[in-house]
Amino acid sequence: MDAFFASVELLRYPQLKGLPVVIGGGRRTVDDLLLQSPDGSGPREPRFIPVADFPLLKDYVGRGVITTATYAARQFGVGSAMGMMKAARLCPQAIVLPVDFDEVRRFSRLFKSTITEIAPVMQDRGVDEVYIDFTDVPGGQREGGRVLARLIQKSIFDRTGLTCSIGVAPNRLLAKMASEFNKPNGISIVYESDLQATIWPLNVRKINGIGPKAGEKLAALGVHTIGELAAQDPQWLMGHFGKSTGAWMHRVAWGRDDSPVVTESEPVSMSRETTFERDLHAVRDKAELGRIFTDLCQRVAQDLQRKGYVGKTIGIKLRYDDFKTATRDHTLPAPTDDAATIRHTAGLCLKRVPLDRRLRLLGVRVGALVRLSDHLASAGEPPCAGPGTARHPDPHTVPLF
Repeated sequence: MDAFFASVELLRYPQLKGLPVVIGGGRRTVDDLLLQSPDGSGPREPRFIPVADFPLLKDYVGRGVITTATYAARQFGVGSAMGMMKAARLCPQAIVLPVDFDEVRRFSRLFKSTITEIAPVMQDRGVDEVYIDFTDVPGGQREGGRVLARLIQKSIFDRTGLTCSIGVAPNRLLAKMASEFNKPNGISIVYESDLQATIWPLNVRKINGIGPKAGEKLAALGVHTIGELAAQDPQWLMGHFGKSTGAWMHRVAWGRDDSPVVTESEPVSMSRETTFERDLHAVRDKAELGRIFTDLCQRVAQDLQRKGYVGKTIGIKLRYDDFKTATRDHTLPAPTDDAATIRHTAGLCLKRVPLDRRLRLLGVRVGALVRLSDHLASAGEPPCAGPGTARHPDPHTVPLF
């Protein structure tokens, strides 16, 4: 989907179309005031809000990050995952809006259901992206898939008012890259014969799976483009990146990917984390950290319960004021979806990390997930602290915030 979070907001505020808009940061008082009538007596229709009444990025104070930005804002170098304060220096005139997760999820479900009515073999890749297998869809091979891609684009737009960009290729690897070639509202077709002319000139970071660190290491070794990566001896890559990763790098540089489109997949973990507006200290800000920590554990538990999973491995993630990160985890004898148990176990993990520096991020994770129904049906063992079983004592008895 094209600038999905921002595009959803533009449906609500059509007067902002064509303007630089960023979505991100926490909800502020000024955001709530947008939905009030001028005299504060009650709500008003969002579409009637004058452009001059929207908050600007130059006035933003905090350490939130951008979820997405309109294409008008991206022309100033503003992009996803960029700090809001940095973005304010690049595009101070941008309008800033918070994320409305409920509305985003509603549109996500809507565009995906529209796709499956046309091409039922679809793999969910997050709130705004999917893989679709055209192979056995009637007409799926016409014009290399372009006819079906156009139908999907039109159907999504008719149903939601939103645009998307589609990449069509022989496999998921190339289709993912192709989907970025012609944004917004574009269709790009990549054939196997296009590899050297179209794919090899691209930077290695365009390969899904080569992140910043691997990209930097490849650049230090003199490998910048996918073509240069394809020219390397596989043994040389294995020597620098390990047997598995090196072999994978050589394979994907040649456009080889045999991974199928999987219509259903099980999550391996669920997590919640938050970056603080200011650095917090484990002693001086103990009460505030305690409230945040408990809230994260409760939200993870709610996610598990809503989706029908339980997990055995409870973990924490801390990021200090020097940007160093620490993680710890603990595995329970039986899986759980209980907030108090998660809070207690995560608190035990906290005892194993240094808390002498200020913290800028805190996260809680539950891993080793299994479906609750499968767990109950397996050995007849109820989930730890689940319905009808003893729960852990008050989570606030854990000594660290």
